[in-house]
Amino acid sequence: MTGTELINTGDNAEQERTRALVAAALDRSRARSVALTDAVDDGELVRQHSRLMSPLVWDLAHIGNQEELWLVRDVGGREPVRSDIDALYDAFQHPRADRPALPLLSPTEARSYVGEVRDKVLDVLDKVPLTGRRLVDGGFAFGMIVQHEQQHDETMLATHQLRAGAPVLHAPDPDPNPPPVAEREVFVPAGEFTMGTSTEPWALDNERPAFRTHVDAFYLDTVPVSNGDYLAFIDAGGYDDPRWWSEAGWAHRRQAGLVAPQFWSRDGDGWSRTRFGVVEPVPLDEPVVHVCFHEAAAYAKWAGKRLPTEPEWEKAARFDPATGRSRRFPWGDDDPGPEHANLGQRHLRPAPVGSYPAGASPLGVRQLIGDVWEWLDSDLRPYPGFAAFPYREYSEVFFGGDYKMLRGGSFGTDAAAVRGTFRNWDHPVRRQIFAGFRCARDAGPR
Repeated sequence: MTGTELINTGDNAEQERTRALVAAALDRSRARSVALTDAVDDGELVRQHSRLMSPLVWDLAHIGNQEELWLVRDVGGREPVRSDIDALYDAFQHPRADRPALPLLSPTEARSYVGEVRDKVLDVLDKVPLTGRRLVDGGFAFGMIVQHEQQHDETMLATHQLRAGAPVLHAPDPDPNPPPVAEREVFVPAGEFTMGTSTEPWALDNERPAFRTHVDAFYLDTVPVSNGDYLAFIDAGGYDDPRWWSEAGWAHRRQAGLVAPQFWSRDGDGWSRTRFGVVEPVPLDEPVVHVCFHEAAAYAKWAGKRLPTEPEWEKAARFDPATGRSRRFPWGDDDPGPEHANLGQRHLRPAPVGSYPAGASPLGVRQLIGDVWEWLDSDLRPYPGFAAFPYREYSEVFFGGDYKMLRGGSFGTDAAAVRGTFRNWDHPVRRQIFAGFRCARDAGPR
């Protein structure tokens, strides 16, 4: 289940259908968490592979703790499993860099804990009515926890990318031969569209409520910027020319010594990259990944373009000119299938640019969902009428901070944690996330 069409769960048949879909989503997320943590030994689980990331064992126990807090204690009204560890796994109390020094659960204890919590959650799911209060309507609280676990699974996947050593994760490559793209960019007409949602059962508070907003006409790249495109920026001296960088971006480029995307290295006259322990030539036809917002903005300016704004991105992804309505996904209202997008860690790399034509928007824009998160030139702000639910710490405490928006998900994002309205954000200097971008430009008179 991806937080789908289930809205009215007042009758028993709908509630049972929701229970089955929730159980399948919980099982899928847990299978992924287990695979990511079982792939390495206990020493690797407790080690901090980067100060930007938690030890994998912290993520695992944190997943269980959030599940216990919301589903066992709140939804189920059950006695705590381990109330003594709540503070240890409170992400707001302990910065990631400090977590290795905490008295964390051992790998064995963490696995036992999350297993015990899950058993109780499945019992709660079987017995609690999925109607009557907002927290459980449509299975919302369960969907929130599924999305939370999948988001941490993607974080753990990023930790795997940062760890040194031999490859431990394996997956087949995407189709290397996508159909050609006829146009490099598409025209998005001016006008209003409906942004956000008021009906998606598992939508989080920052996606709500739906509202009408106007977007001026603009052009948007049909596909994300590729490694080959980005290499032209490097070869043209883009990292050495302050004309292309904002003041903050240039200061960061110099301070951090940026010369190429993270995980790239010079290999004779060319470039190689490290991907989950595999060193390989940089594939020119894949979307560029592991660039920060400042790098993306500098490339766009060098190319005579700019980054799209968040309303522009969502209009290009959801607006159907034929009907005037906003879709759930670029291709329509159906949940993502393997023909639509590269999601769920099915592959361990982005697919070549132009892939998944079945997932294109009505205007013909490809790969808006999956492959790489896309940096946008918008700050994290609440929508008109925003109300925090079910807790302020999910979104509200981040408003007004130093965050830039990311949309669309990556190859490491599960279908439950990405949709046309899903909003992600991060600091503009972050590069360990699976983020790339595409460019936009203003439209002159037509």
